[in-house]
Amino acid sequence: MTLSHHVAVITSDEQALIVASDLAEDFKRDSALRDRERRLPHPELEVFSRSGLWGITVPKEYGGAGVSNVTLARVIALIAQADGSLGQIPQNHFYALEVLRVNGNEEQKKRLYAEVLAGQRFGNALAELGTKTAHDRVTRLTRDGDGYRINGRKFYATGAIYAQRIPTSVVDENGVQQLAFVPRDSKGLTVIDDWSGFGQRTTGSGSVVFEDVYVFAEDVIPFQSAFERPTPVGPLAQILHAAIDTGIARAAYEDALHFVRTKTRPWIDATHEKATDDPLTLKSFGHLSIRLHATEALLERAGEFLDKAQAETNAETVAAASIAVAEARAISTEISLAAGSTLFELAGSQATLVEHGLDRHWRNARVHTLHDPVRWKYHAVGNYYLNDENPPLRGTI
Repeated sequence: MTLSHHVAVITSDEQALIVASDLAEDFKRDSALRDRERRLPHPELEVFSRSGLWGITVPKEYGGAGVSNVTLARVIALIAQADGSLGQIPQNHFYALEVLRVNGNEEQKKRLYAEVLAGQRFGNALAELGTKTAHDRVTRLTRDGDGYRINGRKFYATGAIYAQRIPTSVVDENGVQQLAFVPRDSKGLTVIDDWSGFGQRTTGSGSVVFEDVYVFAEDVIPFQSAFERPTPVGPLAQILHAAIDTGIARAAYEDALHFVRTKTRPWIDATHEKATDDPLTLKSFGHLSIRLHATEALLERAGEFLDKAQAETNAETVAAASIAVAEARAISTEISLAAGSTLFELAGSQATLVEHGLDRHWRNARVHTLHDPVRWKYHAVGNYYLNDENPPLRGTI
């Protein structure tokens, strides 16, 4: 894998999918090795971002492809199928770009979109430990002349270790949340590689510490207001998570097929001989196939609803998109876990499963699906259809 200083600009949905498919083939090759050795994918991310894929949601009027959310979800699923961690790393990058789209001013959009098209990666520093609820924040933004100072500590900062900017949720002096796009090399900013999950091992989801970090006023964007009115920010965040799980599920399913077809020899090419007549094995694959295809169809449907909500944003379209995404997220959670578990069930306790990294699919799914409790998605979906109650405006439904 060779690095180039040239950054491609993708101009269409079709091109995005072709590039993603090609990259996925490359990324799959050493994905088990990266997982086993926790080898952080710095070179792969350089290739990934220079491919132009990190700029595909930049609107056409700012020089990007402005791809559909159907395409965006498919791109993430393809990359996650090749390597679950690589699929998750850009999640908050695209989330930050959506906040920028709905809340940024014209100058901010022109400048930050241009950085992305030039190959810049955005990480995140959103979540905090020790707060009353998962949505509370105590990291402070205080005025300092023409800019601000940031003080606080974040955890689960996926992608921050790889980023050139770290969008950070902060609370200003009026108690209102803002999103500060902080340069990675800012004085007083420390990224700590303390992520120790047994799955998604190379996402770089560690901690970020801010000690009197200066940020320019023009790098601060309203954040809280994105959830005080109907916007597509929440469902955009969640469709990316659903795509990650869908990709992990597809990877586990394909490896399970390959394993059973080749019995105890998953490292060789599958033959065209009949794999098995065992009715229980056939039932397992029938069950998995149907649910996986349903997941992929619901993911595509969710993208269509989200496209409509972005084009015509109001309470009805945003609610419909949130519910469609929640449906895809719920089933993708279940199929990603089921596919990994079925691989274990069919392979038994054979050492080859771990030796060849096939256990990583279940580990990746188990860690990533804990991101948001799926039980609340079922609650929101049931309440929507039974009581005509719109889901809450937040990024976890």
